[in-house]
Amino acid sequence: MKRILVILAWIALFLPANAMDPVKKWGQLQVIGNQLCSENGSPVVLRGVSLGWHNLWPRFYNRQVVSWLKNDWNATVVRAAMGILIEDNYLDNPQFALKCMKPVIESAISNGIYVIIDWHSHKLCTPQAVEFFGAMAHQYGKHPNIIYEIYNEPVNDSWESLKAYATQVIKEIRKYDKKNIVLVGCPHWDQDIDLVAKSPLKGFKNIMYTVHFYAATHKDELRNKVVDAIHQGIPVFISESGATEASGDGKIDYSEWQKWIDMEEANRISWIMWSISDKNESCSMLLPRASSRGGWQEDVIKPYGRKTREYLRQLNTVYNE
Repeated sequence: MKRILVILAWIALFLPANAMDPVKKWGQLQVIGNQLCSENGSPVVLRGVSLGWHNLWPRFYNRQVVSWLKNDWNATVVRAAMGILIEDNYLDNPQFALKCMKPVIESAISNGIYVIIDWHSHKLCTPQAVEFFGAMAHQYGKHPNIIYEIYNEPVNDSWESLKAYATQVIKEIRKYDKKNIVLVGCPHWDQDIDLVAKSPLKGFKNIMYTVHFYAATHKDELRNKVVDAIHQGIPVFISESGATEASGDGKIDYSEWQKWIDMEEANRISWIMWSISDKNESCSMLLPRASSRGGWQEDVIKPYGRKTREYLRQLNTVYNE
């Protein structure tokens, strides 16, 4: 018996770090300077995937998919993209949207990973966003797993109008949740991070700014803007990215994708890849015959999805930055 106990102790000692839940390891996230950090102040890089629009691919919005992404893909964060546009969106059908979001959020909490609650819109809907994020903060803000992305991709809004919007939404969140990270979008599809660097929000803690890229379209010019913003003290979180053209389709540019990964890792930037969906386009990771409940073997994962899974399994193997 003593020998068995010794063997078990050695096995436990050398288990890979990813056997531990990320939230159990890092706890309440915080922003220190330009860096996302753990509860104890150590730098953290989150890496994960985004579900597609809830109103287009609701079949993937369930507990089993989140568990599979955590346990098989090694995702430390998932993003729930709640659609505010297109048919059957949150504004038209809030009950259905919440029915989709709830199992994803609660499965992330029970699985010990982080979850981004994403207001997936391209236009301002200020009163509705204030109400929604207030309700989310009231219901889930006590959990350190929660990250709020308050505006997916502004298109035509000025940075000043976005600052005014963010101020309203963040103030509502902070009524109920004083600590969890809030992600703020910037103009022109989350490209103009240089405008943020010139005039960031004031008076808030644990705020980060999002940049989105699609590697076959966005190359050195945007990468350089990101690095410049970081050097100016701006905390950046890449909450959506892909290896394709900006349309989400066309060529998968593996070379430029690797350059983005290298830049993100060198600068300790957290990143999310788009998307868990079965659309007939290059940046959709699954085939239509893929199960709605996870358990995906490689034959139902498209090449882009297989490469995303490879990056996550490689870079998230040890949860220690």
